[in-house]
Amino acid sequence: MSKMEVKNNQYAAAGTPLATAKSALIMIHGRGASATGILPLAAELQLPEHTAVFAPQAPGNTWYPASFIAPLSFNQPALDLALASIHRLVAEITAAGIPKRNIYFLGFSQGACLSLEYVSRNAERYGGVVAFTGGLIGEVLEQTTYMGDFAQTPILISTSNPDHHVPLKRVKDSGCLLERMNARITVVAYPNKPHNITDEEIELANKVIFQTPIQHV
Repeated sequence: MSKMEVKNNQYAAAGTPLATAKSALIMIHGRGASATGILPLAAELQLPEHTAVFAPQAPGNTWYPASFIAPLSFNQPALDLALASIHRLVAEITAAGIPKRNIYFLGFSQGACLSLEYVSRNAERYGGVVAFTGGLIGEVLEQTTYMGDFAQTPILISTSNPDHHVPLKRVKDSGCLLERMNARITVVAYPNKPHNITDEEIELANKVIFQTPIQHV
């Protein structure tokens, strides 16, 4: 991976420069963490050649204040601002000529929830999505909140059974909703796994998501 760069405290970047990249990965950190903290994980991923890697930075290191299964109003306006920051980054990537079908998303914990929420509100064919311990956001899941067709985008959600922050039922319900939106879903719950990212999960992400060839124009 090339040297890490930080742009205007908005995101950290590494990998292939965007101007010459063929694909992109957006990595979203968890609560209390940072963009520069999650970005080195990209070195353990079997990314396509010529991938630009980005990690947006949450204000105050937190994307939204309350639990992800609290009523949506408890997390506003921070949640909308977080989703908008990802949308701006996606727009910057596509403006450089990378199609959305070659954009990947990866998040952990709060970042996994935000990754799933963003792609599900803007569903179309992406390169793939990895949600390490997360689910869709809100007290209840309203199908009308989520629009579009994933066109068989591969999505991996991994978690622990149990996890003190992410109920397994919400993980499963999220997977079912995404599958109805025509995603190719893999959900794995590891017994009594700590609230972290394990080598086994990284290996699974490489197998399920990143070893799939990118989609050429």
